[in-house]
Amino acid sequence: MIIPVMMEYLSHSVEETFAVGQTFGRSLTPNAVVCFLGDLGAGKTSMIKGVAAGAGQILPEAVNSPTFVYLNIYQGTQTIYHFDLYRLSDTDQFLSMGFDDYFFAGGICCIEWPERIAPILPSHAIYVTLTHQGEDARNIQIKIGNE
Repeated sequence: MIIPVMMEYLSHSVEETFAVGQTFGRSLTPNAVVCFLGDLGAGKTSMIKGVAAGAGQILPEAVNSPTFVYLNIYQGTQTIYHFDLYRLSDTDQFLSMGFDDYFFAGGICCIEWPERIAPILPSHAIYVTLTHQGEDARNIQIKIGNE
């Protein structure tokens, strides 16, 4: 059984959110599945830019939310699979595209709007929740497991 581990940060800017993501990204190993939760504009993509920089040494300007294609793949020292499931209709659609194969493809999966596929997320998934705390401030909570 995985025991949830909680880490919490208060970011005061996009740059701090990126830095938290970069530090967090350095700790990730192949086949990590990281689920990013938060409202529109909460900083999910900014955090993923940091994760990609920390985990894969990928330039932040190369990372963009794949809202209209569902998946962007970034090649670096680690491969990053960046999903944006905002427009996904259901879990069956995700499975029919074979996207679940990426969970164990040796890279790091970063998933925006993971609640769309909650029933099939692996038990080892890490959950990052970003919430607005003012104009630029964000509360960032990181936990292992969805308990």
